[in-house]
Amino acid sequence: MLDFTNKVVIVTGSARGIGRSLAEEFARCGAKIVITDLDQAMCEQVAREISPNAIGVKANVTAGADIDALMQATLDAFGRIDVVVNNAGITRDTLMIRMDEKDWDMVLDINLKGAFLVTKAAARIMMKQRSGRIVNISSIVGLSGNAGQANYSASKAGLIGLTKSSAKELCSRGITVNAVAPGFIETEMTHTLPEAVRKSFLERVLVSRPGTPKDVASAVLFLASDEAAYITGQVLAVDGGLTV
Repeated sequence: MLDFTNKVVIVTGSARGIGRSLAEEFARCGAKIVITDLDQAMCEQVAREISPNAIGVKANVTAGADIDALMQATLDAFGRIDVVVNNAGITRDTLMIRMDEKDWDMVLDINLKGAFLVTKAAARIMMKQRSGRIVNISSIVGLSGNAGQANYSASKAGLIGLTKSSAKELCSRGITVNAVAPGFIETEMTHTLPEAVRKSFLERVLVSRPGTPKDVASAVLFLASDEAAYITGQVLAVDGGLTV
């Protein structure tokens, strides 16, 4: 088990789904956790459920003032920030010719602008510490694209560009920035997919099963750990061989 004792970890979009699983795994490894999402009561409930060393802070990742408040609340509670996982994200899927401009803007705002704002705010603190780990949750569709997901694919491809640029800017201050690109993972989001789409994905997965949030968490925790100190600017696909 990786050791995150006394490390302070912020996971965005962590009230449920992959984000909650990430927070739970970090907590099991001894980390102090900040749960952040759009509902304060839910954030506080999840924090109580996963660890006595966790707090819940409501924050909209697209609002700079919210992000500044999130960082300050973390510092007030724990005194430092060691790891940030940019996990918050949404989908608004449809074919591009039918896609409303508002659905394009919403997905790019939350998935990409949100990660930018959180990274920028966290980096200021980590640079003073001269240490930190930032892990962005991208997607294999950010690498290969996907019909019906022009907005989502663009946001996740942009996140890869943000990862590589951030890695180059922050490496001299002891901060690594990497991305994880999940494939077909069993979540609330994938449960809504038509059965034909699910079957098409699974037929191309070499390990013959969908991924789990724990599969993603294992990769994220590694990249956030001291064992990955020599890894930065990389994109790790957690897809069971889907993109091979």
